[in-house]
Amino acid sequence: MRASKAELYAVDLTEARWVKSSSSPYKLDCVEVADLGGGAVAVRDSNNTDLPPLRFTAKEWAAFRDGVRKGEFG
Repeated sequence: MRASKAELYAVDLTEARWVKSSSSPYKLDCVEVADLGGGAVAVRDSNNTDLPPLRFTAKEWAAFRDGVRKGEFG
């Protein structure tokens, strides 16, 4: 099942398990990711956890990961 953006933003993140990148130096300036199921994720700034997290469909998240691996954001 592919979730729509509206469905992703309706997901309650109260009990979400947030994970920081293992490659982040010193784990200070980092984002955290929570699995929303089906490949979708929520992403938040670990230093500003009161800000609303962004949510990405599986397709969007895969495109972002591929771009990172290809060095498109460096």
